[in-house]
Amino acid sequence: MMNNSNLVFKAIGFDADDTLWNNETFFQETKSKFRKILQEYPLDEIDQKLLNIEKHNLQVYGYGIKGFILSLIETSIEISDQKINGRQIGNILDLGKKMFSEPIHLLENVETTLRHLYQKYILLLITKGDLFEQETKISRSGLSKYFKYIEIVSEKDESTYSSILKRHDIDPKVFLMVGNSLRSDILPVLKIGGHALHIPYKITWNHEMEHPEINPKHYTQIKHLGLLKSWLERMS
Repeated sequence: MMNNSNLVFKAIGFDADDTLWNNETFFQETKSKFRKILQEYPLDEIDQKLLNIEKHNLQVYGYGIKGFILSLIETSIEISDQKINGRQIGNILDLGKKMFSEPIHLLENVETTLRHLYQKYILLLITKGDLFEQETKISRSGLSKYFKYIEIVSEKDESTYSSILKRHDIDPKVFLMVGNSLRSDILPVLKIGGHALHIPYKITWNHEMEHPEINPKHYTQIKHLGLLKSWLERMS
């Protein structure tokens, strides 16, 4: 638990996917449907091949649905030794189109929390992924009115956070980042001298799983976003 007392935060950053709304659930549902398309092949081989291809393709396509679907197609080609047919590839493409049309489901307590906080703090939405995809989700969420700054980035690392905070004249010492991913939302912010609050989501993508030892001085974890308001009051 963060053991600082009388902390005064000027700005709070929020991750989007799986912090403000459901996201990974749709990827897992699509993977399940993908396995059925390739049901004649061993499940464990499909999963391992897909994981390896996804990790490699992050450097090519970046994050998001488009890159994910291309990785599914590549996996199907390799697993089937190029025997995958046009109908099956068409079915995979349809899975991607369905993902783009999924409604935005805000997580519990999100809007009430943001409505309270934006009156007192500078709020930033910091999300990574495909520009079109993220812009569309943000627009459909109805949450953009609560954020002074919206940053859509290709990666969330130390240099990204440092650049964002410098551009908006925010000292890391008075910045709190809230998110579900230790790898993307927590560790980079701690390394630049900021504070971080982890809210685990029920599902975590393998690529985002990290379980490092974290100095509790600038870090804590809460169960859901509805607890953020009272936590901030205790820390001030």
